[in-house]
Amino acid sequence: MSPNFAFPALLGDIGGTNARFAVLPAPGEPVRLLPRRLTADTPSPVEAIQGALDTYDGAAPRSAMIAVATRVDKPVIRLTNAHWTIDARAIGEALGLERVTLVNDYTPVAASVTVLETAKGDLAPIGSTETAGPGARVVLGPGTGLGAAALVPVEDRLAILATEAGHIEFGPSGDDEFAFWHHLERTGNRVSAETVLSGPGLFRLSKALSAHRGRDCPFRLPNDVLAAAREGEPLARDTLDIFSRWLGRYAGDMALTFEASGGVFIAGGIAPRMVDVLQNGSFRGAFDRKAPHDAWACTVPAYVIINPEPALQGLAALVSDPGRFVFQSQGWSREG
Repeated sequence: MSPNFAFPALLGDIGGTNARFAVLPAPGEPVRLLPRRLTADTPSPVEAIQGALDTYDGAAPRSAMIAVATRVDKPVIRLTNAHWTIDARAIGEALGLERVTLVNDYTPVAASVTVLETAKGDLAPIGSTETAGPGARVVLGPGTGLGAAALVPVEDRLAILATEAGHIEFGPSGDDEFAFWHHLERTGNRVSAETVLSGPGLFRLSKALSAHRGRDCPFRLPNDVLAAAREGEPLARDTLDIFSRWLGRYAGDMALTFEASGGVFIAGGIAPRMVDVLQNGSFRGAFDRKAPHDAWACTVPAYVIINPEPALQGLAALVSDPGRFVFQSQGWSREG
């Protein structure tokens, strides 16, 4: 059984761009959200947490669980896509906490699908309206990077498998994709899923399509692509269509990998902003095209998580009932 957390509990979701914090006063109570901080604008996580807590008027937190956007294999880690170093002991001592636990950022996103509901407006279905079954569930999300995790039932508990599946190799399929593939910017001399299925990946894709068409890319940021697509700009719309297709292909591959009859849930900062494209475009066709398992893939439900803070909701679930879940973590406690 996992040790219990002392309440109030500080919850943190630290990504490459944003750091989000909240306080859970006690199990079953609403999460109290704190102001978001930009990682680039704050020197360290301790200062970011202290700044967020300046707006909080409740009892001081006694423990913390913090989700971090990188591999969590020791109690002091450096973010993959930002300059921060996350040190569990330093955070605990600076804030006077009894315990600090660090987990991969997609561990709480996986836990969140046990509490998020379509009926409450937390989820938007893509394609099939099949009800999620009792089997494994996969969560993934394009944002600053590409996170992925699985939630697997094991007897009466739920095992959360945080992965680095965003860094697997990704390749073209079909003549239209091969035609512009050589224009894609590589990262680390390769094209991984994260290279194309992320905010920077959306921008890389628009640049590759522009180069293939013999024109300069009119966009400077991923947000430019999303905004231009809303205005009907042809290059931006084509970019989102291909992005949707590739996300569907990758999501279907993850469903096969974990035999996720319980569904695939798309989180991150991009998917909620293009739900209509995912619902009406080529996502579902690419998701289902999994011969010789097409028939099975068609039964797997897929959703966009549109709740704005799934990781914080998942962290609340983890600290409220840690014995229900099995997951990897690192950390520090005052008792040593």
